[in-house]
Amino acid sequence: MTTLEHSAPRVATPAWLIVAGQEVRDLWIAGRALAMMVAFSVLLSITTYLVATNQALNFLEQREAVTLTLQIGVAVGALVVLLGAADALSGERERGTLESLLLTPAPRRELVIGKGLAALSLWLGAFAVLIPYVWFIGRGVDIVGVSLVSGLGVGTLLAVFLAELGLLISALAGSNRMSLSISLFVLLALYAPNQMPTGAQQGWAGDLLLRANPLTAGEHYVGKIVVDRHPWSQDLSWLASPIAAAVLLTACAVYAGARYVRLNGGSG
Repeated sequence: MTTLEHSAPRVATPAWLIVAGQEVRDLWIAGRALAMMVAFSVLLSITTYLVATNQALNFLEQREAVTLTLQIGVAVGALVVLLGAADALSGERERGTLESLLLTPAPRRELVIGKGLAALSLWLGAFAVLIPYVWFIGRGVDIVGVSLVSGLGVGTLLAVFLAELGLLISALAGSNRMSLSISLFVLLALYAPNQMPTGAQQGWAGDLLLRANPLTAGEHYVGKIVVDRHPWSQDLSWLASPIAAAVLLTACAVYAGARYVRLNGGSG
């Protein structure tokens, strides 16, 4: 009796997945991501010490202490993602490695997607580092789980937004230094509303400014969940700008930013 063996057709691995895997290996094995995580951990250690000290002196209620630690972790994690994405294209251009990448048969759109996913791995690493600090500050009170879930959701939206923003800047910038400088300036501008006096944040104008800014809106939502103990659905309107920013910047990076992935940068 003869049996016919039929070999299953081989499914080609998507180019964006190959690029993402290579970029993740370059980030983490080469040590750049590890150095960022060490610096992030040191900053969180200092922050946790200061927060715990103020909590012991009754300057901070425990829920406020958890929220402050979580918000700082999300903010710095977003910064790490933005820096990683801002270096993704302009950095390779200056290091002379972009040419070999462009010679591959992968569409440039998929190169951008792969690099964006690799930048998001920095956020996942930062969140993993953040978990024990939030647990330490919130231990003994049933808020750690809620804090981590809300921080992961909001932080992921902000990380997607900033990763795609960094890729756009990296594709358009004429140099890596310019890309990093513009990215830092944009991030500082986004966090500027948090430094306004409390009175200026009230009223319809202040409320509109906070809601329109993805970073301040996301952090405000976390505060409502953790400090004010609101139900998840009560303040969902605060997530409108983080969701819109993540979707819009992803579309811009994938469809528009891919046009500017070239050796000389800029629009020419």
